[in-house]
Amino acid sequence: MQIKTADDLARMRDAGRVVRAVLDTLVAAAVPGVSTSELDRIAESRTRELGAVPSFKGYLGYPASVCISVNEEVVHGIPSEKRLLRDGDVVGLDFGAVVGGFHGDAAETVLVGRASPEAERLVAATRAALAAGVAAARAGGRVGDIGAAVQRSAESAGFSVVREFVGHGIGRKLHEPPQVPNFGEPGTGAWLRPGLVLAIEPMLNAGLPGIRTLEDGWTAVTEDGSLSAHFEHTVAITDGGPEILTRMGT
Repeated sequence: MQIKTADDLARMRDAGRVVRAVLDTLVAAAVPGVSTSELDRIAESRTRELGAVPSFKGYLGYPASVCISVNEEVVHGIPSEKRLLRDGDVVGLDFGAVVGGFHGDAAETVLVGRASPEAERLVAATRAALAAGVAAARAGGRVGDIGAAVQRSAESAGFSVVREFVGHGIGRKLHEPPQVPNFGEPGTGAWLRPGLVLAIEPMLNAGLPGIRTLEDGWTAVTEDGSLSAHFEHTVAITDGGPEILTRMGT
């Protein structure tokens, strides 16, 4: 695991500010009638205006700057000119940027127009599960504390946790050790040390937890066709508690 110096963390705060600015722009632009490809163009343009580079574009062959996953799509949805957002859609926006050699990574799920009560409950529960996971990310604890907190929050609200995708360490590389599952037992897994930076990212389904990947090799969808939501923050472990590097207003 890579423990960050004070200088490293300063650069990661810069990356986090870019990620937050781009995500805020995308949330505002996610309206009925806009194509997911147009959102991707907005993301790349805004990122480069801010002097940063999108983390995802070209990563392991991914063809876009932002992952956009709609309704039953869980994560890694590929933007398309043909996919136009509609009233009531549940849209996951997963975005990363690199600044000064360090990455930031965050995700937000937005409700387009008038959403169903189920969609509203799902999105609220996923946001709450992320908050629970972040609160558990404390120096002296274990990675399992985070997963247990996420799982407890999600399942108490009546939703299931996706297990095939997990959070991760982050820094000079987009994905670093350790893996951060969104389920598990407290007091297990790697120790949480000051200077460790994690991307904590619960994905919750309205139905069963099972997923499958489409023929494009990227887009993961719920097996039962139920709605899914995704929230993520980049979080630094500090002696004073978890520091969210991609918080709104940073």
